[in-house]
Amino acid sequence: MKANTPAKSKKKGSNISAKIPNKVWLLISFATAMLLLWLLSINPKTARSFPNILVVAKSLQTMIERGVFFKDIGSSLISVLSGFGIGFIIALPVAILMAWYRPVRNIIEPWIQFVRNIPPLAYVPLIVISAGVGRKPQIIVITIATFLTMAITIYQGVINIDETLIKAARILGAKDKDIFLKVIAPATLPFIITAVRLGASVALTTLIAAESTGATAGLGMRIRALNNSFESAPMLLYIIIIGIIGITIEKLIKMLERRLTGWQEKREI
Repeated sequence: MKANTPAKSKKKGSNISAKIPNKVWLLISFATAMLLLWLLSINPKTARSFPNILVVAKSLQTMIERGVFFKDIGSSLISVLSGFGIGFIIALPVAILMAWYRPVRNIIEPWIQFVRNIPPLAYVPLIVISAGVGRKPQIIVITIATFLTMAITIYQGVINIDETLIKAARILGAKDKDIFLKVIAPATLPFIITAVRLGASVALTTLIAAESTGATAGLGMRIRALNNSFESAPMLLYIIIIGIIGITIEKLIKMLERRLTGWQEKREI
């Protein structure tokens, strides 16, 4: 009897995993995470930072009773969505202008590359001095962070469009407006969706820095406050909430992507 070759064994294992429904894989993933958290909660070195999941769940009731839980979520969502929306509105035309006109690119791109490598925490104090405390500086910080990420991503999409398509459109008498609407916009759409996904992620990861501007409510602000009082259970709860919000936004963006770019071929893994 011939032994299975590595290629055949790999293919066999791949076929078995393909038969397992995605919901089952999700349950396996969740169970693995719960097991890991439980191991961390019983380890003396990590137990204080990672309390038992039941203790974390109980802290939800504690934060609701304090009257801050839903207020914090609402405040953070307003800041994140406002900053992300403004960042996208600015990034889209700037990215197109950078790709379309060399002088604009030569002036703006170096500064975008420069600023996007600076952590938001570094320039938060300057924004607070200019804009004061409260929600305004939060939105400004998130806007800057999301704009930088989305502008570069959309710019790369526009700049990499096949030049032959644009030349063919010009030969056929298309004007700049027609080229943009009929050629550039459809070809750039997948990059715009990617920019939206990356921008949403950056908006959430910038939340802690954004809410260090004298905020009175918010997930990031509350995490810092709980850190000062060494309340690890509600702190971990809030971190999990941020992750859940991120996954929810990711799912919504994927739904939008399927609707708008269903024509795009994708490699199945």
